[in-house]
Amino acid sequence: MAKTIVTPDQDAIVSEIEIAAPPERVFQALVDPAQMTQWWTSDQCKTEYFEMDARRGGKWGFGTAKSATLTINGVNQFFCHGEVLEYDPPRVLAYTWVGNWHDDKSRVTRVRWELTPVGQGTRVKVTHSGLAQENAARKDYSSGWPGVLGSLKQYLEK
Repeated sequence: MAKTIVTPDQDAIVSEIEIAAPPERVFQALVDPAQMTQWWTSDQCKTEYFEMDARRGGKWGFGTAKSATLTINGVNQFFCHGEVLEYDPPRVLAYTWVGNWHDDKSRVTRVRWELTPVGQGTRVKVTHSGLAQENAARKDYSSGWPGVLGSLKQYLEK
């Protein structure tokens, strides 16, 4: 189970989990669109596409099917996009994140993945920041990121 906190200033969600897979394998699952569409999905919110130009300055994005049963801020078909800010395999991946379900649909937030080897596996830490003024999205992310990490763990450990 992922450990998750909301920072005291309400600006960031920080989630961590340990996965029994090497950092190289975890990193590939984060940047390979074919793998992302397998694990970054749920019955509530099916991922329809995921794109990643895995390099600093590259663009990325995802979208969900119209049949999502999840609704956030009145949105039930989710689109998100951004630009890769840091690309240091297999340790760090960071990108901007602009979601169509945010209070301000043009607000740029940031997601940063940090992978640290531990024993035979990897400690995965994801920090989603820039959320101080995104009340509905921040509430959703505080339960959403642990679910994402759980899905990644399940995918990599199967």
